Amino acid sequence: MAVDKNMHVLIVDDYKTMLRIIRNLLRQLGFVNIDEATDGSMALQMMRGGNYGLVISDWNMEPMTGLQLLREVRGDAKLKNTPFIMVTAESKSENVIAAKEAGVSNYIVKPFNAETLQAKMVSVLGEF
Repeated sequence: MAVDKNMHVLIVDDYKTMLRIIRNLLRQLGFVNIDEATDGSMALQMMRGGNYGLVISDWNMEPMTGLQLLREVRGDAKLKNTPFIMVTAESKSENVIAAKEAGVSNYIVKPFNAETLQAKMVSVLGEF
């Protein structure tokens, strides 16, 4: 089944420029329903009140990190199956392992482009 490009996507980053970059990349890929959160706790509130088909979250944020957000999402019966892509500048293997153990759907290391984002999204959601 084709991916619904009208699904709601939540992007989470405490850096406004990164939010804008990811939003623009998603738009290039045809996604239009994009919401933003500037930290993990804000994202968690939005997820509990909404219906997101994908979350793309930065790792390094305060007060709630992307990893903490991921753990909260995976521990929530309503949210646990939400596809979750982690974005980080950290490519250390222990970070990748920690994210995998927490249940991340996929992982993107900055910097990245539309092709990389699309490939990671396809691996999580299927072809679009």
